[in-house]
Amino acid sequence: RLGRTGIHSGTVLALVAAVLTSSITLACTNVLVTPGASVTGDAFIAYNADSGDLMGMLYHYPAQSMNGTDIPDDSSSDSNSRRPTRKVYNWDTGAYLGEIPEADQTYNVVGNTNEYGLTIAETTFGGISILSDPTHQPHAKIDYGSLIYIALQRSKTSRDAIRTMTSLMDQYGYASEGESFSLADASTGDVWIMEVIGRGKGKIGAVWVARRVPDGYVAAHSNQARITTFPRDDPENCMYAHDVVDLAKEIGAYRSAEDDPMDLKFSFSDVYDPINFFGARWSDARTWSIFSMILSRGRGANAADEKSFEKTYEDYARGKDLSRRMPLWIKPDDDQKLTLDDIRKIMANHYEGTALEFDQDVGAGQFNAPVRIHPLKWSHDDDTYVNERPVATQQTGWNFISQIRLDMPLPIASILWFAVDDSSTSPRYPVYGCSKSVSRAYEGKGTQDGVPSAVLNFDLGKAFWTQNMVSNLCYTRWRDAYPLVREKLQTIHDSFVDEVNYLDDQLTALYDMVMR
Repeated sequence: RLGRTGIHSGTVLALVAAVLTSSITLACTNVLVTPGASVTGDAFIAYNADSGDLMGMLYHYPAQSMNGTDIPDDSSSDSNSRRPTRKVYNWDTGAYLGEIPEADQTYNVVGNTNEYGLTIAETTFGGISILSDPTHQPHAKIDYGSLIYIALQRSKTSRDAIRTMTSLMDQYGYASEGESFSLADASTGDVWIMEVIGRGKGKIGAVWVARRVPDGYVAAHSNQARITTFPRDDPENCMYAHDVVDLAKEIGAYRSAEDDPMDLKFSFSDVYDPINFFGARWSDARTWSIFSMILSRGRGANAADEKSFEKTYEDYARGKDLSRRMPLWIKPDDDQKLTLDDIRKIMANHYEGTALEFDQDVGAGQFNAPVRIHPLKWSHDDDTYVNERPVATQQTGWNFISQIRLDMPLPIASILWFAVDDSSTSPRYPVYGCSKSVSRAYEGKGTQDGVPSAVLNFDLGKAFWTQNMVSNLCYTRWRDAYPLVREKLQTIHDSFVDEVNYLDDQLTALYDMVMR
């Protein structure tokens, strides 16, 4: 149960080879909850945006109508067509990527949700190097951040957003590594997981697969591609690029089997992001911990053996048995369905109570802190060692739980429970998807807007810096301080829930009056 595991030199060579064929990225965790898997009948998307140089702030894009006079400040005009254009910047680096025509109508976006209750989140899996290098499409204008925020401004439903994202990549190229996206919306209640990777040198755009999560199920992803095989004749529940298999054959990553001429056994994940020790231990292990937490609750059939799921896939999560992949989604029993509070706890976990719990090893110090400095692996003599990478981490820039209420009017259907810094120590502030402004404590523009990151500008008027102070003080005496922080967070959250319930009544009455 130590937080590090020795890997002997013979294994190290295999691990190095694996690293050379696949990018190792440790940022971000997503949980996708369908309406039938929640107690309230709401859909949820939870997202930890993990990056040590990401400033925690809430982006806002007001709705715009391209009628010749109402043009966003960050748009220019195409001299040929006189149609307004928008400038596109790389979300990670802030590099200018180019301009694309603006849509005739855009929708109000707050953070990662919009006025129609559409929410989009992501985690990066990287993928095989022959496709994952963004420089392979040097003239590409669309990166993964652009996909999210442009799609939110142009789409009302998850299916619309998938079409928008794929058409943008096909038309303007794809300037990022492999990505997993989470999508859900209030209009349909659908929840989707979508995975993409660039087409490589000499090509434009990306290959992709999108699957609708069956109602009553929960999915998750955490920097490892998770879609394996997928149906080809079920467009209501599965969409994919026409060349998703052909490209793999072309680059030599896949060959048809004699007993499978239709390539029905083709696995997106196994071909484009093959699992290795680090993909399991640092990435998919977080999904394992999420699924294990859900299925160890309640008294239903899945809880007959309290840790049946956890134990079944424990060796996979530890990187010992990579042949036993986890399912893409799980189905909680009736008494295991999730509440908003349950999801808050899931996004705050550090492998507590599992074989990967690491608050007792030497790195935890005298106060049992679940925080480890980077790098997470190091070598001594002929052995390589690793620390764990949990769901909750000190490197989170911001995080949210999007609650998508299907029984509410669309403008107030989605609430973004938004927080900055570590998801285990930060209070979640509720924001409606129709909000026309954002509190100064949270507002800001990101590098995807062509604005340099404000992460080096210390300002105690910003929630990010205040929360950083709280988190860092908590890390120094974790065993003593964290229980107090959790208790206070619960009080704050309960107060916000009461306020939201009050506002819901007022806003619903106002909406009904206006719509008469």
